Amino acid sequence: AQSLRSGCCPDPEPNPDGSMPRHLIRAHHYKNVRDSDGHHISAGEERAVPWVAITPVVNAIRVLERIVPEGELLFSSTHHDVIGQRKHHGALKRASLGRRVENLVSWINQEATAQGLPAQMVPEDPQGNLGLSRLRRTLAWHIARRPGGLVALAIQYGHMRTALDARTSTGYGTRERRGFHGELDVETALAAAQTAARLRDAAAAGEKISGPATRRALIGATSIPSYEGALTTPKAAAKFLSRDGLVLFDNPDAFLICEFKRDTALCDPDPGATAPNQFACQLGCGNAVRTDSHAQAAREHADRLDAKAALMPQPLGDRIRRTAERFRALADAHDAAAQSAEEAIA
Repeated sequence: AQSLRSGCCPDPEPNPDGSMPRHLIRAHHYKNVRDSDGHHISAGEERAVPWVAITPVVNAIRVLERIVPEGELLFSSTHHDVIGQRKHHGALKRASLGRRVENLVSWINQEATAQGLPAQMVPEDPQGNLGLSRLRRTLAWHIARRPGGLVALAIQYGHMRTALDARTSTGYGTRERRGFHGELDVETALAAAQTAARLRDAAAAGEKISGPATRRALIGATSIPSYEGALTTPKAAAKFLSRDGLVLFDNPDAFLICEFKRDTALCDPDPGATAPNQFACQLGCGNAVRTDSHAQAAREHADRLDAKAALMPQPLGDRIRRTAERFRALADAHDAAAQSAEEAIA
């Protein structure tokens, strides 16, 4: 973000049907950018994949564009250092941006107090001041916990190739991403730990469970207390993920939990894989586990598909209805085979 310049997010042209496409942010990156002779290019190069910007981000860019001249860095030190007027070159440094984040928090709290809105105050953080690195991790946490979130996280932070290679490689060519592998491991491990905790809570609440990996999954879920709060370093995360056959991965698109074990996985994992290929989840896999909640979600999805099929031409509608029936069949199979946690472990 420190390298963004005025004009990086132009207003898009309308589509032929009159609809408006999303705003895109085009930025440069500088790390390990080299020419054909291997020399570093200090000017960097434009990222191959732009960021899609939501409205609040576009509005923030428009405000910054009113502060700096056209083509200037949005966070130009020369134009943002209005008090010191020290005419520094380049963008504001991380320390300056960190102080500004803290100043923003103070301003929010002052306004909340003045307006009689105590619930809108930003509470004091026992872990210390907010900073850019913590903002990055917070965004990563939320992105990673969406369906397909780890791939989205890699795109957002410009490491798409790393995400695709992460299970078999520690880098590629001259553009290694060692640090990002660790970040992916941490977010993957945290998400897996929370999946196990949800399974444990569902079983304790009386939900029934089905699937060939039910017993292993319940055993894996009971081991989570020793890891809660400890998965904050890449080393700890890698150790957690290396427990083949005891790590649980939620797959909401397939309405199941994958109790990942390489030898029985049908998603064609690589020999050293510590996570499933969730986009290649196969029916009948020996790692599958379903709860009553998954079955209910599958039925609700089938109902939505039926409603969609009713608005489609018959051939396409029939295909969608067949897909809906497959999801109902999954739910029916769960109901027929589901057991309580006590029955499954006995």
